[in-house]
Amino acid sequence: MNRRDFVKTGVAGLAFVATGGRAFAGAQDKAKRVGLIGAGWYGKCDLFRLIQVSPVEVVSICDVDRKMLADAAEMTATRQASKKVPRTYGDYRELLKEKDLDIVLIGTPDHWHALPMIEAVKAGADVYVQKPVSVDVVEAQAMLAAARKYKRVVQVGTQRRSTPHLVEAKDRIIKEGKLGKIAHVEIYCYYHMRARANPPDEAAPENLDYEMWTGPAPLRPYNKLVHPRSWRAFNEYGNGILGDMCIHMLDMVRWMLGLGWPRRIMSTGGILVDKDSKANIPDTQSAVFEFEGLNVVWQHRTWGSTPDPKYPWGATIYGDKGTLKASVMGYDYAPLGKGDPVHVDVAYELEQFPEDKTEKDLEKHVAPACRGHQKDFLAAIASRGRPVADIEEGYISSASCILANLSMKLGRALTWDHEKGRVTGDDEANALLRRPYRAPWIHPEPDSV
Repeated sequence: MNRRDFVKTGVAGLAFVATGGRAFAGAQDKAKRVGLIGAGWYGKCDLFRLIQVSPVEVVSICDVDRKMLADAAEMTATRQASKKVPRTYGDYRELLKEKDLDIVLIGTPDHWHALPMIEAVKAGADVYVQKPVSVDVVEAQAMLAAARKYKRVVQVGTQRRSTPHLVEAKDRIIKEGKLGKIAHVEIYCYYHMRARANPPDEAAPENLDYEMWTGPAPLRPYNKLVHPRSWRAFNEYGNGILGDMCIHMLDMVRWMLGLGWPRRIMSTGGILVDKDSKANIPDTQSAVFEFEGLNVVWQHRTWGSTPDPKYPWGATIYGDKGTLKASVMGYDYAPLGKGDPVHVDVAYELEQFPEDKTEKDLEKHVAPACRGHQKDFLAAIASRGRPVADIEEGYISSASCILANLSMKLGRALTWDHEKGRVTGDDEANALLRRPYRAPWIHPEPDSV
């Protein structure tokens, strides 16, 4: 542990190291009271990783699906030390009204990130919010403004920044200058992950409050693709595969290379192959994020083959001395000329955390990164400092992807002025930075949170 890390994490961080990341209790470690908003797949994943690394007490869970809510409460009782069943709510406002939470985790669909996060920091909680932080740019600006105004720690679920082998790649390959001059990066996803079915619309299931699930988004007829898990097939609730998968890799590259905002963004694509499914997000898309002296180029296809089967989702960083390929599964460094190649695989932690072996739908290879991200979040709470994926970093990466989608929609490149938070010289683009909200929900504004 270096000096800066010691100062950042203090006693709490050393205790985590000493216990191998397992839960610990000490004189200065009063159990944090935790609430979860959005008890689906990744909401539970984040919550259970937090329970693994800290003696928190989960006191409240909220979800608009009564069955999912009840199941999550029962599962949580078996996982936490007290074995207590958390209180349950169908409306996040009722959960936050209690004002008795130290930490709130938000694992809702993307269109429901902004309002709960803003209300949670107003209620005095520190927040872990899933990525992307928002569905439009102004939401993200309001979330950043709220975090700073109410002086709360907000960690975004871009956990590549806490992935052990990627931290190693950053330190061992990039920081040591083994790539030389870096002037081009490719990021990509070739998973066949876009919904392909076209089921008929139907009545929402009795256990789901579909009106509340929809919230500020446009009210579509209910379709079983929407809930659970396949809502990303629709632009009404997110920003497609670019907003889901590109943000991870763009954020990882920004973190690894120390990049801020791209100065110009352009994108093209659409539904070019799968025209029969219910999904309305692109099945093919390319984007260019222009940084000073460096382009980061994104591509996704939900059809066809993968150029490199070992790297179906990842980043390739090109330097004049070597190339680094990085993904959730490992990394490969290939020197140009002298030097030895390096290959590192993801390290699982199944023996240290045996619960991972049986947890339903857990991405076992991602669990170490999720635990590391929660530990970083807790360390920032202890120090009142900024976590590795602070809300501002989440804003930059999320908004960059949203702007790429706007570029595709408008058919032109967008030049971004990050000081003003606007597209330069493009009133039509600026009008799209804020999505219309469905009544009675009111869109948050940065100057009035």
